[in-house]
Amino acid sequence: MMTKNLLKVALAQISPVWLNKEKTLKKIEKSILDAAKENCELIVFGEALLPGYPFWIALTNGSAWNSKTQKELHAHYVRNSVTIEKGELEGVCKLAKEHSIAIYLGIIERAQNRGGHSIYASLVYINAVGEIKSVHRKLQPTFDERLTWSPGDGNGLQVHPLKEFTVGGLNCWENWMPLPRTALYGLGENLHIAVWPGSDHNTKDITRFIARESRSFVISVSSLMATSDFPQETPHLDKILENAPETLANGGSCIAAPDGEWLVAPVLFKEGLIIETLDFNRVLEERQNFDCVGHYSRPDVTRLSVNRERQSTVSYED
Repeated sequence: MMTKNLLKVALAQISPVWLNKEKTLKKIEKSILDAAKENCELIVFGEALLPGYPFWIALTNGSAWNSKTQKELHAHYVRNSVTIEKGELEGVCKLAKEHSIAIYLGIIERAQNRGGHSIYASLVYINAVGEIKSVHRKLQPTFDERLTWSPGDGNGLQVHPLKEFTVGGLNCWENWMPLPRTALYGLGENLHIAVWPGSDHNTKDITRFIARESRSFVISVSSLMATSDFPQETPHLDKILENAPETLANGGSCIAAPDGEWLVAPVLFKEGLIIETLDFNRVLEERQNFDCVGHYSRPDVTRLSVNRERQSTVSYED
């Protein structure tokens, strides 16, 4: 699309091949190709899609101390996580470049700068020339997520130019945290990406609230997950299925316009791409009466300080 103020976006509401990195990557790459065929300029995937959300924790007494079951499931998860430094997203980056499409992708990252054994829920932005421009590690894993994910840092609180838009993103309940949101607003964000593991109970309220607060477009993308999506080779599958509901994530992907009204209401139980075109001029219209970091702010009274240094335990001087 040549008109700079228009951006065609795809929300990839898909299920992973749960805890299988290679097979889930194939599904992701197919979705990118499908979006490219529709001339989309941005595609967004849900939180932790690659290789999947740790549903087993809530289903198998994840807080049990020194549990062999929990240890083996965690080890399986780590083995299927993504090490960016080893080039494990090169195929996705190549597709972004070949088809001039930007990508937001939720991954479980095995971070080499933290020793290579702990994992993070990370949101990766790849631009339309195939460059990884930011990796945002979830600042605070939610509730039982803390039994498998590590807390991140502020390094990924970044925004990126995309035609006339400035795009940024947060993971799941980070979107409820006012200060990280403000950090992105202050960088000029006007297209906010919120990624979720799935379910409209997460997306139906906060999506419209952020849009109304920021006077930005807000894209919420969730995954799908059912017991039928659990591969047979999953460790301790019998224990997971004992207490698992048939549906673990029903989708709920949606888009709110800068006035807080639905452009696309939450979509449930439908796998595939949700495609819409956004008009940047809507942002300028709604900023006329409210701009929370611009004309409606008082930095002489309240200001935010943000540490964006990538955190690591050891600093080496060679």
